[in-house]
Formats: sequence, structure tokens, C-alpha cells
Amino acid sequence: MKIKIWGCRGSITTPGATTLRYGGNTTCVEIRTADGEAAGQNIVVDAGSGVRLLGKALRREKKISHIRFFFSHSHWDHLVGFPFFEPAYFPNYHIIFCGGPHAQDSIKRYLSRQMKAPFFPVDFSLLKAQFDFCCERPHQEPGPCRFDGMEVSPAPLNHPNGGYGFKFVEKGKAFVFFPDNELGFQHEGGLDRAAYVEFCRGADLLIHDAQYTDTEYQRTRGWGHSTYADTVDLAIAAGVKRLGLFHHDPDRTDDDLDRQVEVCRERIREARSNIECFACAEGMTLEL
Repeated sequence: MKIKIWGCRGSITTPGATTLRYGGNTTCVEIRTADGEAAGQNIVVDAGSGVRLLGKALRREKKISHIRFFFSHSHWDHLVGFPFFEPAYFPNYHIIFCGGPHAQDSIKRYLSRQMKAPFFPVDFSLLKAQFDFCCERPHQEPGPCRFDGMEVSPAPLNHPNGGYGFKFVEKGKAFVFFPDNELGFQHEGGLDRAAYVEFCRGADLLIHDAQYTDTEYQRTRGWGHSTYADTVDLAIAAGVKRLGLFHHDPDRTDDDLDRQVEVCRERIREARSNIECFACAEGMTLEL
């Protein structure tokens, strides 16, 4: 399994001199499996502003024609890039939209709404790609969906207005992705900490929301995002192998993130854990 980060910034796109190393584009992650890539297929999680660059790369590469989207939730920073996703404008692409249980019907509504006048000049109906708003697993059936040698299991986010995180498993390797998930406050529909620990148990890679410092969280509790201390503690409790800090605060500079990583690594050392901890960066590729 290959995972590439196309956007890891939280809340709003943040271009500028202080975000060059970790990037300023919002959430977009690409996943490729051996079987899927051989068949010209990939997986994309969320369509934040980073999906624009992914789309351009796919057009240049000309290898991938089947694109499967999973959406964590419908907040703007996770959808804003879709109108600029170039493959959607060409008939030789087949785009499949997935989400958590019962989410497929709402995905089309969310995507088309942001492209309606007066918000955008090109209506969704004018896109040329073939679109399917369904997964192989019927809506009424619980459990994971399977394709291209991959098994995908959703878990509810602890986040305002809900949503889903995902576990991707290929050939015994597990990648868990929770882009917006608050571990210190219980939102309607969210899981408790113990359930998240079990969902992440033994994962080879966990990428998790780590937006706030403890001081910032005194003001932002209930906004839907975790402190990096809580995220590290989750990773330790779940015994994951690698932890990627994600959903970087828009006010966090590259140097701030460097310091954040060092604080997290020290917390891991103090717990006598061997977790590899890093901050996700735009353009980063991870292999499992």
C-alpha cells in the first residue's frame, strides 16, 4: 500500500512563506494498492484543496482511469478542491464516490451544491467523467467493503455534524485515517476513547487530527479537533507502529510544527514506546 499526502492543513488553505515545508493545502490523501494500480485504479480520501494538484498529476501520468473517493465528512475544507479536479472534466475517467454507511446519497448533494450558481460558474451536470455514487457493499449491510485486494472499514468521527474515519487493510497491513476527530469531548454520534483505541489497535500507520496545543484547547474544546497530546496518547494506548500528525492548524508555521513533533516524540519516549512520530507534509509518500 502506498499513501501520498496531497493536503494536510486544517480548516482553510494557508499558502505563504511559513508553510512551505509542510504545505498549506487542505485534506486530500491518495492510496494505491498493487492490484489497483495494475488495473488503473486508485483511492482518494477527501477533496480538499490538495485534490487540485492530484488531479493534474493524474492527467500527466495517464495511468489511472478509475478513481474511488472516500469522504470523511462535508465541511468545506474537505470538499473545496473538487470543482478544480481535472479528471472530472474528461470522459475517459470513471469516478466512484464512497463514504460511511448511508452516505452515498448525500455526497452527490454536497458536491453539486457548491458548484451551483452563484457560487461557481460550472454546474456539476456539465462534468464529463462517468460518476457512480455507490459502493460494492449495499447500504443496509454493515461491515467493510472489499476491492482491489483492499478492505475498508468506517468508524464514526467524534466531530460536529458527524462523519467517518477509515481503516484500510491490504495484505495484513493497516492504515487508519482520522482527519477530524476530537478525543477530549463527546459529540453526538461519536465513539468514546476506548472504542477509538480498539479501532486503531496495532495499526501499521495512524494518521490523526492533532490540531491544538493544550493551551489552545482551553478555548477550542468542542470544536471537533484533538490536542496533539491526546493524539499521541491514543497512539500509545493502541500500540500503533507509526503516527502521522495531521490537520495542522492554519496558524501553525513550519517551525511550530517542528517543535510540535519534538514535544510528541518526547512524550512517546517518556511512555517507553517505540512509535515513530512525524508531522504529515504535502508531497510525502508512505509505504506499508
